[in-house]
Amino acid sequence: QVHLVESGGGLVQAGGSLRLSCAASGSIRRFDAMGWYLQAPGKQRELVAEILSGGTTTYVDSVKGRFTISRDSAKNTVYLQMNSLKPEDTDVYYCAAVIGGHDYWGQGTQVTVSS
Repeated sequence: QVHLVESGGGLVQAGGSLRLSCAASGSIRRFDAMGWYLQAPGKQRELVAEILSGGTTTYVDSVKGRFTISRDSAKNTVYLQMNSLKPEDTDVYYCAAVIGGHDYWGQGTQVTVSS
């Protein structure tokens, strides 16, 4: 079993920064991918940023140039550095990992950006 624990969310003014962390624990051999998603009630999950096992990163257009995803393989942790935050970035951010073909999700961390 794999557990993902997110941290780093909070309230910040527009233009500010936050860094989200997602620490994975459990039976982990190798990550296929880790990423951050949004999921509004009644809607499908939306990719924010993803990093593959080989290091390739993908971002949704709205965060390109502002957000950076990175990982520390030794700590089984993925980070999302969020700069130049906008009120429209306000949401619950969920960490996800694909390990051995299985999907795992964290509980989510709230990010609120005030104008």
